[in-house]
Amino acid sequence: MKSRRKIFVWIALLATGVGGLYAQVTALATTVRGRVEAVGAASAGKRRGAIPETVVWLTPVMATGAETIIAAPSPPAALAQNPRLVQKNKSFEPHILVVPAGSLVEFPNRDPFFHNVFSLFEGKRFDLGLYEAGTTRMVRFDRPGISYIFCNIHPEMSAVVITLTTPLYAMANKNGQVSIAGVPYGRYMLHVWSEGMGPENTQPLTREITIAENAASLGVIRVPEAENMRMAHKNKYGRDYDDPTPNNSIYQQQR
Repeated sequence: MKSRRKIFVWIALLATGVGGLYAQVTALATTVRGRVEAVGAASAGKRRGAIPETVVWLTPVMATGAETIIAAPSPPAALAQNPRLVQKNKSFEPHILVVPAGSLVEFPNRDPFFHNVFSLFEGKRFDLGLYEAGTTRMVRFDRPGISYIFCNIHPEMSAVVITLTTPLYAMANKNGQVSIAGVPYGRYMLHVWSEGMGPENTQPLTREITIAENAASLGVIRVPEAENMRMAHKNKYGRDYDDPTPNNSIYQQQR
């Protein structure tokens, strides 16, 4: 009996110690905030127009001598269900989608006609081919990066899938406010992608920052203006789209 009591005491002490250690670790984290401003090329530093869709994320870094390398982040939590990029009214919903690396993304066609979703960017290259109303295709986004998504039939359709290996990210709200909760103190690479950057810029803006007790602000993040929701791009063959939309029966509304 005495030996069992000793075991129970040790377990209680270990549990208390672990709890105390966890409290110390979580206490060394904070909420990081910033503000996004849209800046026009003709008036640097001047805030103009609506805030474009903007995503910011943090990846930890560590120093080894004169080098700075990106540390391996903890993988994001698995999603309860597959994220979706719905095709409806000749548009993608949502327009911007952020997913953890390895996610299987669904592309359901909710329009009464065919679509041909594709991406030729390094984030994820794929071509789903023609598929009809009421059907779904799936793509696994297995590597981090920015994927610009288009339809080979309808040039007005565009979306962006941002694949991340970190749970520390946020999208700016309509007022440009950004908030990332639970950021442990340390050094990070700040990544910024904004819609005004356009498909020709496949790499996010980056800079190194340090998060500490008295340094939890990202300050003002200036991004290019977004002229409109339609991104200029070629079709999947690298050619201009036909104008008007191809007059072919397979593209017409299904009866």
